[in-house]
Amino acid sequence: MVEDDHGHAKLIEKNIRRANIANDIVHFDHGDAALDYLFQEEVRRSGPLLILLDLNLPDMSGTDILERVKADERLRRAPVVVLTTTDDKGEIQRCYDLGCNVYITKPVDYEAFAGAIRQLGLFLSVMQAPEI
Repeated sequence: MVEDDHGHAKLIEKNIRRANIANDIVHFDHGDAALDYLFQEEVRRSGPLLILLDLNLPDMSGTDILERVKADERLRRAPVVVLTTTDDKGEIQRCYDLGCNVYITKPVDYEAFAGAIRQLGLFLSVMQAPEI
């Protein structure tokens, strides 16, 4: 999870747990730290299950992170959910064009968010992204 607002991060994690998802959540509040983590060889090899991404970070735009992740031959298979306050239609389309899977505007309806995460988890449990 890449989210600079710690209150939002706690709320997101709480609702992921309410969706009965027990996976580890690694939280970053700056884009550079998230990229350093994502581009470690071990993470690239095994891949993160899901990336939750805010667009408005203190050190860079989340779209920069999205672009780098989707340009990587291994990380591009990781689903990316953008969670942000930005509701500009052009920015939303840009994120989808760059490869984001779901775009959610804050404030989030957390019941719907928990349901979407549960459904995504079920989808991922039956689907295997092809090796590239």
